[in-house]
Amino acid sequence: MSAAPQGEALTRFGQQLRLTLAQDPACKLVLAHYMGGADDIDALGGGQTLSRVMLRQVVLKGQPHLSAVLRYPTRDVTQNWPLDAALARIDGWLQAARFRNAHLHSGATEWQYAVSKKGKATLRSGQHGPAATAPSASPTASDTPAEATGAHNREKHRFIALDRPFLRELGVTDGQAHLVPAMARKYKQINKFVEVLASALSRSRLAAATDLHVVDFGSGKGYLTFAIHDWLRSQGVAAQVTGVELRDELVRLCQGVIDRLQLQGMGYEQGDVRDYHPARLDVMIALHACDTATDHAIHLGVRAGAEVILCSPCCHKEVRPQLLSPHPLKPILQHGIHAGQQAEMLTDGLRAMLLDAAGYDTQVFEFISLEHTNKNKMILAIKREQPTPAGEVLRQVDDIKAFYGIRQQCLEQLLREGGLLPA
Repeated sequence: MSAAPQGEALTRFGQQLRLTLAQDPACKLVLAHYMGGADDIDALGGGQTLSRVMLRQVVLKGQPHLSAVLRYPTRDVTQNWPLDAALARIDGWLQAARFRNAHLHSGATEWQYAVSKKGKATLRSGQHGPAATAPSASPTASDTPAEATGAHNREKHRFIALDRPFLRELGVTDGQAHLVPAMARKYKQINKFVEVLASALSRSRLAAATDLHVVDFGSGKGYLTFAIHDWLRSQGVAAQVTGVELRDELVRLCQGVIDRLQLQGMGYEQGDVRDYHPARLDVMIALHACDTATDHAIHLGVRAGAEVILCSPCCHKEVRPQLLSPHPLKPILQHGIHAGQQAEMLTDGLRAMLLDAAGYDTQVFEFISLEHTNKNKMILAIKREQPTPAGEVLRQVDDIKAFYGIRQQCLEQLLREGGLLPA
């Protein structure tokens, strides 16, 4: 690694970028850790904060361009810029420190330009395998080697490369790092979840953190738990990732993988979210926790001061027996499938509102297509910089409960009993 004043490091990176584009049309550039302030970027986001920019060279009407995918939390914006104009734009962004990281990938070689919090710039270069894991600034390595062509073709980008050892240990890939056909959906789910987490971290106060404590409740066989650890470590984050699982056989299985791979900063424990007390919790994850177990997980995250909470609820048994069918909805809700869908919507909607009242910005969205899993809803909560008055939200919660006849909701009860909601 070579350290240099920002001007020197940036000049050398710019020279390398131009040389690489000329020699390798299939090279890729990723800009990450966006710091804001670029009007042309902010205008495209529709109010959302940019996660990263992925660029590759294409030929349009016989002229070289850079095709840029600007990734926002819930949308991608693709633009094609003439090569010289694109290079000038990239130079301007980096010169103004709009991005703190830039990664250039060409074959088995990568260059990383990074600017520290104190403004110190470094330029690194190194070798990696053709299917190596994503580099530290942005997880966009392809799951297959790129073709050396400038054709305007869309390429798949993966946060977790197929050659990661944990995938082999968990049966996602075979001994030659080839995807097991039956695990294709699971592999897509793994990458999508890491993408969601990466976006959440970039928008939270953990964006520049060098160490993180993550707890994954109900972690099962650990597909996502291992992926989180693998990706965070690839970012240079000294992550401590803990899987908490009730079933002893899965705890032993996953701890065996950890031991065989000699993974640092990862552990598996047998436990229940209802009585688990972590010493530190930055990111709380609970996927497919049944019924009120999701409420207990959210409560633990709020109580522990987690900056990011990620839940994928499963089952919604508590609210459904309480529901009235108020006029004029009664003819619609007489059908069992509609009553079940309503119970799910109300339960997760109330959870999002209560998280909002507890000081989090919350989204409820489809995690992955129903084609891949029927448990596809995600609740994402990111802690606000400053708390805001919760009175109006709590009045809305009371109105909804009164309209549907809901007498009790587990998360609300837990938060109130713990003094985590205003009186």
